Amino acid sequence: MGRILQSHKDHKEMSVPSPRGLRQIRRNGGCGMRQGFASPFEIQIPPECEGWEELYPYYLLFSPDRREEEEERFWFLNTMHYTEPLAPFDIIAAEAGHVGIGEMSHRIFLIPGAKGMAFRILLGYVYMSPTPITDPQEVERRTPYFLRRAGSYYEQWEEVYANWKRKVTEEIRALESLRFPPLPEVEEERVVLERRGVGLAWDVLHAYHRALESIYRVWQLHMEIVMIGFGEYLTFYQFCKQAFPEIPDPIIPRMVSGINVSMFRPNDELKRLARLAGELGIEAAFQEGRTWQEVWRVLESTEEGRRWLGEWEQSADPWFYMSTGDGFHHTHRAWKDDPTPVLSVLPHYIERIRAGESLDRPLEELVAERDRIAAEYRGLLPSEEDRRAFDQMLHLTRRVYYAIEDHKFYVEQWYQSLFWNKIRELGGLFVQQGFFEDPEEVFYLKPREVSEALHDLLLAWSAGCGARGPRYWQPVIQRRRRIHRALRKVTPPPFLGRVPEKMTDPAVVMLWGFTPDRIRSWLEPHEENVLRGIPGAPGVAEGPARVVFTAEELSEVRAGEILVCPVTEPSWAPVFAKVKATVSDIGGIMSHAAIVAREYGIPAVLGTGAATQRIRTGQRIRVDGDTGTVTLLD
Repeated sequence: MGRILQSHKDHKEMSVPSPRGLRQIRRNGGCGMRQGFASPFEIQIPPECEGWEELYPYYLLFSPDRREEEEERFWFLNTMHYTEPLAPFDIIAAEAGHVGIGEMSHRIFLIPGAKGMAFRILLGYVYMSPTPITDPQEVERRTPYFLRRAGSYYEQWEEVYANWKRKVTEEIRALESLRFPPLPEVEEERVVLERRGVGLAWDVLHAYHRALESIYRVWQLHMEIVMIGFGEYLTFYQFCKQAFPEIPDPIIPRMVSGINVSMFRPNDELKRLARLAGELGIEAAFQEGRTWQEVWRVLESTEEGRRWLGEWEQSADPWFYMSTGDGFHHTHRAWKDDPTPVLSVLPHYIERIRAGESLDRPLEELVAERDRIAAEYRGLLPSEEDRRAFDQMLHLTRRVYYAIEDHKFYVEQWYQSLFWNKIRELGGLFVQQGFFEDPEEVFYLKPREVSEALHDLLLAWSAGCGARGPRYWQPVIQRRRRIHRALRKVTPPPFLGRVPEKMTDPAVVMLWGFTPDRIRSWLEPHEENVLRGIPGAPGVAEGPARVVFTAEELSEVRAGEILVCPVTEPSWAPVFAKVKATVSDIGGIMSHAAIVAREYGIPAVLGTGAATQRIRTGQRIRVDGDTGTVTLLD
């Protein structure tokens, strides 16, 4: 009954759970049956992927010595953050993130219902497994810790968040200052005259280890703020569900919408540049189909174009440190480095400006609507005491909620884009010393292997003797490149292990929308013309579907279409100004797609499990963001 990972030419063919992929798991010595998915140990390895384990640390692999524990858990494929197989070096971001979420959840704030998340690598793909706390006594023991520690943040939230941004920005600037200079035949004389006592070997080694320390610190800071944000929203959500038992789930986030966060600023800068192109009379330069290099050459040929490029540079640091992913893959380059993703958006904005349309988000309408909804539900409460509690909780949630989206720009986008570029600089040093043929090859080494290779390089350079690295690493890199290329063609199973009885981690519920009932619903035969998911943003829209799997395909999206995707990335925000609605395979009420759809005022249905498999580009569909249903009209 094991699920087989199949190799496909087209990576877009994502497999989804089906009744054939199920197995009945016996529990308590056969007393009772429980639904589940294939065991991680039943997955067959395609021949071209053999040896894939070499690319990843031993402790992140499913292993026979932990089999009993790992088969008991529920594992889900995290395509929200990891959209492709991890390169060996890229594991550093995943490790840093999971240490942060575990420590903040379990060791520092003691979230009552959840510890951290285990994660494993299977054929290059990241699987996560929340560790719930189901013992009521343990939940009760942790609650006072959480209330006291989280409460101290809520009491001084504005000061806390301002200080948080300062700390992250300081870390970003410190990362920028790190250098991996070429190693010369003779070092500068100032090393002697200034009595430095250390040379470039120490500088290079220090810069690399400082970069690793930096990414761990930033992801600790990231999880510090996001877990507090999720915790408060979940508290408000639970209050509303108890006070108003029949309140639809989509109504609750609408009471705190109408936010203005850093994640919207990059798109606002693109709108500004689109308006400027019209004012300068250079709209013709942005012809669809041109590469960004061709557009830049056209712009550089005129005074008006050069002025526009100067404004681009003004916006680029920091606002165009937006990658085509969620920051976890070095291959997802920032707009600042590769403007290709925005070239399909700028002509659309220019055309809308010409037509006299507004590019602004309906912020005033969202604020008026949120206040109306909150007032209506407040009026249903039976006592003044209940109304005071509602007011206090709503006020606090509105103060804290925006950080759930705002923090993403600072860490996943700005910091991570710089981090990957800094490692590329180190790759350039390896190229200079003959270890690699291309700076990108550094990403085929694990972080600890890079440290070993660096020691090899510095020992050889300092003493003027030959290093082993050039002969040792090239065969390793070539083998890993071949395997990694094969892994990209694999269709990984979305779930492994047992269906959980409870889901108590607020991040899993809010971000991915996973609950035991929802997971079980994906195991049942689907309705012929209807998909059911989470109502992420209200409203109803009909139109032709546009199925998109990667940022590179966003240029194909046309105005008036409905975006259908596995999951949206933060850099996809501009496309929300073009589409009528969005549908995703995964995502919860607090996922990026849900938040952005609400702010742009378009319907969204998330967590359908199989939208990209059952819907085809051009097919007419109806998206009902109030009920969480998608109807196939063709």
